Amino acid sequence: MTDYYAPTGGLPPQTQLLTDRAVFTEAYAVIPRGTMRDIVTSFLPHWDRARFWVIARPMSGFAETFSHYISEVAPGGGSTRPEPDQGVEAVLFVVGGAITLTLDGTRHEMGEGGYAFIPPGADWSVLNEGQSHARFHWIRKRYQAVDGIDAPEAFVTNEQDVAPAWMPDTNEVWGTTRFVDQTDLRHDMHVTIVTFKPGGVIPFPETHVMEHGLYVLEGKAVYKLNQDWVEVEAGDYMWLRAFCPQACYAGGPGNFRYLLYKDVNRHMSL
Repeated sequence: MTDYYAPTGGLPPQTQLLTDRAVFTEAYAVIPRGTMRDIVTSFLPHWDRARFWVIARPMSGFAETFSHYISEVAPGGGSTRPEPDQGVEAVLFVVGGAITLTLDGTRHEMGEGGYAFIPPGADWSVLNEGQSHARFHWIRKRYQAVDGIDAPEAFVTNEQDVAPAWMPDTNEVWGTTRFVDQTDLRHDMHVTIVTFKPGGVIPFPETHVMEHGLYVLEGKAVYKLNQDWVEVEAGDYMWLRAFCPQACYAGGPGNFRYLLYKDVNRHMSL
């Protein structure tokens, strides 16, 4: 059984020390879960009884290709006009409660672990018809269309129904739950779930063109970000710019798992 972490807001006591792990550099950023409080939430047009932690957005010196929200929707809340931009694709991933996603006229009941890919131009809405708050990740990217390649279709699934692909020669301690075919060039972003069992590592400093957003769903680890080793735990968020060296060591005691965004399958803008 998976135990996803999601922020609930609130404020720490006045006696709490201010020292924390929040870091913002030109190569990476770490937003610890303790910073995701009530006073840093945002409200969005055409959403009812909902608030959002915006943990990545395009800006100079930060995320370039995507935005990432953690959405909290109270019972009876939601939106029939969630996305204002017809050129934007999205992934929703549910980490608490349940939502009803109506996508191009079809209703989907999405509980914890529910995953939806929403292509650009889709007609969709979200409603919380339950009795408790629903919490889900909403990752948005402007779709990069390519002449002669169709846009991908919408789909809804659950991570429990997708077997992880284990990295070779790792004795199944490092794997990735992939929701789309990696060779499908219709997709210009991948949103996956990476799992490390205790003792699993990324055994070399990955240094690559893809930009990353990583939200820790459960567990803890130490992550190499550029030249720094940083402790991270469930609820923390990391942004890594393109070519930022990265590695990981998951010491346990439980699995370390994170939701991962990266941009893929397109020429570089010149």
